Amino acid sequence: MACPYFFPVERRSSAVGARDAMLPLGDSWSGLCRAIPGALSIPDESALRPLCNLGYARGACPRFPSADGPDAVRFTISRDAGDSIRIDYVVERDHHPFAHGNLEYSIASGTLSDAPGDVLSRQAAAYAESYRRRKPA
Repeated sequence: MACPYFFPVERRSSAVGARDAMLPLGDSWSGLCRAIPGALSIPDESALRPLCNLGYARGACPRFPSADGPDAVRFTISRDAGDSIRIDYVVERDHHPFAHGNLEYSIASGTLSDAPGDVLSRQAAAYAESYRRRKPA
């Protein structure tokens, strides 16, 4: 469950061990914090894995909004049709569904259809990229 305000930019490492295999975005990512509108920041090393990549940062991250918004996002592949991947997502608040849906990721263009926001779209694309890297040819 990645932080819903984390915008992944670059893969930091491939998932190699048992601990890394369960990372919410499939790999560890560096990126930007978009928790405060209009005030992008680059998370430091101490926040990237435990807060940005793993989510549920409410109360632990000083940038996390105090409003009753979401605190984590989960993804799963529900279909791999070869030319496209369907990604199901659940946005959570206190371990309960806050919003959900599915997205289609085009293998040819590397884009998503009808994503409900920039951050969720980028997280889903990062998840698809990680999935495709691990998938046997």
